[in-house]
Amino acid sequence: MTQRIEDYALIGDLQTAALVGKDGSIDWLCLPRFDSAACFAALLGDENNGHWRIAPKGAGVCTRRGYVGDSLVLESLWETRTGTVRVLDFMPQRDVAPDVMRIVEGVSGRVEMSSVLRLRFDYGSIVPWVRRTDGRRVAIAGPDSVWLRSEPEVKTWGQQNATCSSFTVEPGEKVAFVLTWHPSHEPRPELLDPYEALEHSLADWKEWAGRCRYEGPYREAVLRSLITLKALTYAPTGGIVAAPTTSLPEEIGGVRNWDYRYCWLRDSTLTLNALLAAGYTDEARAWRDWLLRAVAGDPADLQIMYGPAGERRLPETVLPWLRGYAGSAPVRIGNAAVNQLQLDVYGEVIDSMYQAREAGLMSETHAWSLQLSLLGFLESTWREPDEGLWEVRGPRRHFTHSKVMAWVAADRAVRTLEADPSLPGDPARWRAMREEVHREVCAKAYDPDRNTFTQFYGSRELDAATLLIPRVGFLPPDDPRVVGTIDAVREELGHGGLVRRYSTESLPVDGLPGQEGAFLACTFWLADALLITGRADEARELFARLLALRNDVGLLAEEYEPVTGRQLGNFPQAFSHIGLVGTALALAGDETAG
Repeated sequence: MTQRIEDYALIGDLQTAALVGKDGSIDWLCLPRFDSAACFAALLGDENNGHWRIAPKGAGVCTRRGYVGDSLVLESLWETRTGTVRVLDFMPQRDVAPDVMRIVEGVSGRVEMSSVLRLRFDYGSIVPWVRRTDGRRVAIAGPDSVWLRSEPEVKTWGQQNATCSSFTVEPGEKVAFVLTWHPSHEPRPELLDPYEALEHSLADWKEWAGRCRYEGPYREAVLRSLITLKALTYAPTGGIVAAPTTSLPEEIGGVRNWDYRYCWLRDSTLTLNALLAAGYTDEARAWRDWLLRAVAGDPADLQIMYGPAGERRLPETVLPWLRGYAGSAPVRIGNAAVNQLQLDVYGEVIDSMYQAREAGLMSETHAWSLQLSLLGFLESTWREPDEGLWEVRGPRRHFTHSKVMAWVAADRAVRTLEADPSLPGDPARWRAMREEVHREVCAKAYDPDRNTFTQFYGSRELDAATLLIPRVGFLPPDDPRVVGTIDAVREELGHGGLVRRYSTESLPVDGLPGQEGAFLACTFWLADALLITGRADEARELFARLLALRNDVGLLAEEYEPVTGRQLGNFPQAFSHIGLVGTALALAGDETAG
């Protein structure tokens, strides 16, 4: 039976991540990077597409689970009729090779355990050749090589293209399994002691969590979200992927299935603000630096997303051998939206640089020159239609949010030059652009009959992104048009007390069939909008509702379906956790978290 998306927990080593189900099965893992091919792809197919389950024989799901303290070490407890056993799953931060470590410990009684490992390289399509050497198993196919060992060694055999192990544990007895990947043409990497690795991992996470400056309400939820964002960071470059998964559906059985294992520029401002507010200046600086490297070059070539190291080619391909999560085909790798024109990203990049400067991050000498180049390009293109922030696959439109973010770009340029007149640039030029954009949006994107901004010029459709209008400073919170927009979005896009991104009833706008769930980041935006317009009690009530949607280990997907009570979309989703941190900080009334 397919596990629910929220039945998974996350482990990772800051270069890739795995999803572990309540049944003790790792059903998703890409090696060696977030965007590499998966060697466990049962999440998007079945067990024959690769998984690794360790559990008591005959058991279903674990009794309870949670992370050990403020770490990414997952502890699952199984209470059986013969005894109780604990399994610790983690991936230590790597020196060279990625390792998955699973430590089984007897708690009480005597428990018979089973391990079934099915490695399937290239997203579940390749069965490797497995052989035994020096008491270990090595699986090889093409460029991939994976070693499996246990300490102490336990009974292990091959069966139906799987590596199976059987053993028993009594109180205090431990068995550690270590799975290590490396390129097949290179020598086997040095073996790590799993127990030392566990101590180091717990110490590393304790030290990192201890740097959190936020001490207000919701600290547990905020810190868990920050840990999740850290887990989605590609440490060598500082890039943060949107999610560690691809093709988890926005509608069960639907086709809205996308690859999110990349870094979106759109997340930049919100990510920077969340990290800075919580005291994680090093991570914020690394993200800022990744952003500068990624967008360097001709402004006309600016993309909405890049690979974890700044890669630009992300061709979209369908994997026909995978049936999709719960039959939700197609399964896609790569993302064709990389080629879309989304004018809002220019505003987001410039706003990120502005926020970084305001926060005291030392500016790179070329950063302002880059911003001027982006502004120059935007000045000549902001009047064009685009695909908008939601990456719709219908025709280009004059999306309201894109125009508002063009205003943000000009506004931040003006503010920067006013704060530092020594910088090159013409503030009058950007004031003129700012005023022109503002006039046009208010004239063409506002519906006076309904007192609301709409999704695009001349449309009657609404868009949750218009909730950001007061947040970015386009209009003050007490402007009647802002209040009207918030009320209209809440009424027309509301779904079970949450908020959809936009209406999916109009196929020409979206370009896709089917529906989707409520978008969690947009619902956090609604809470922020309620707060900024003086409805603090309603904002707190909505935030409490959102906190209750987290799974048992504090994780959120991209969307939620109130009718079925299911999380939907790629998981865990950075955008959702960024929204949680931002709203918690705003509700605490302390944007700087100390």
